[in-house]
Amino acid sequence: MGCFATGVTIITIDLGGEVHGMTANAFASVSLDPMLALVCVDQEAHTREHLHAKKRFGINVLAENQRAISEYYARPVHTHEHAEEEAGARFDRTAHGTPVLHGALAYLECRLHSAEDAGDHTIFIAEVEEVVVREGEPLLFFRGKYRRMGQKTENE
Repeated sequence: MGCFATGVTIITIDLGGEVHGMTANAFASVSLDPMLALVCVDQEAHTREHLHAKKRFGINVLAENQRAISEYYARPVHTHEHAEEEAGARFDRTAHGTPVLHGALAYLECRLHSAEDAGDHTIFIAEVEEVVVREGEPLLFFRGKYRRMGQKTENE
């Protein structure tokens, strides 16, 4: 599966006024009408239960300069109170209170539509209620490494 280049996202959830989240590259568009997106979450991840409970979350598409944020949210921790100091992650809130990452290439405000267990992951399908797109280049992940647009691999 590592031979399929992907973008990198941070799934964000507000829990009691705190930002919780996780790095995810298993993200895709499902439908344009209605606008639906999916994200796959490991069944052992804390975010899985938070998504079931909260039913509202953000998908932040990372820009090429946000690798440290991706690495921070990929760690299996219970809280993320040091996100700004350690990774430079700062957030605004939508009218619904969903965290929006500063500097993200795009942001999708999502409401849970359905969830389906599949192997060791859960596929969350969400209705996209709002989309914000900004200029810039994406952070990519390919063959176990972070990449940038136009970057060559060692074998090229």
